[in-house]
Amino acid sequence: MELDKVIKERYSVRRFKKLEIPWYIVSECLEAATYAPSSGNVQNWHFIVIKEKENREKIVKLCEEQYWMLNAPVLIIVCNVLTKVRRLFDVRGEALYAVQNCAAAIENLLLKAYELGLGSTWIGAFNETELKEMLNIPGDIRPQAIIALGYGQDFEKTTREPLDNFVSFEEYGKREDKSRNTFPISETLKKNIDTLKYKLGKNDKENKK
Repeated sequence: MELDKVIKERYSVRRFKKLEIPWYIVSECLEAATYAPSSGNVQNWHFIVIKEKENREKIVKLCEEQYWMLNAPVLIIVCNVLTKVRRLFDVRGEALYAVQNCAAAIENLLLKAYELGLGSTWIGAFNETELKEMLNIPGDIRPQAIIALGYGQDFEKTTREPLDNFVSFEEYGKREDKSRNTFPISETLKKNIDTLKYKLGKNDKENKK
């Protein structure tokens, strides 16, 4: 699947089919996560794969009782191994770099899952203290997110605000000259494609006369 298609079509899934995921597919998602960039290449992530229903039920209760999660056959706990980053980057590394690294790994995982035909959701609402106790996670390691993984039962279209709403030039809030507003080029082409088709069709008919 093309990268552009994966990026634009991936979305959060909360309804899953009652199908198990083969381990080799789960492992491909995890391997993709490990290729994410990380500060100083510390790779401060660790993944706990949860498949047993009893354990998934316990985790759901720690996630503000989001019971839809039970439909996902696999939950992946993404952990942040703080000591790896702290050694190199001290306080800023622990507070910022470590979290950024794990977030990059999560995004890789989500994109790979979609490419392989899976649905997923990034979950951040959970009781960290109780989750660590349940899974025997050491004190210097923090769970950063839970990923629900499975074969999606529904595929919905999601919308995004125009790129112009999120981009400034030279300083925050400073917009580019509208006369040069041509990004992204795909949007410009979409707006003009009907006109181009019409002109091409018209020219083709005239050439056949």
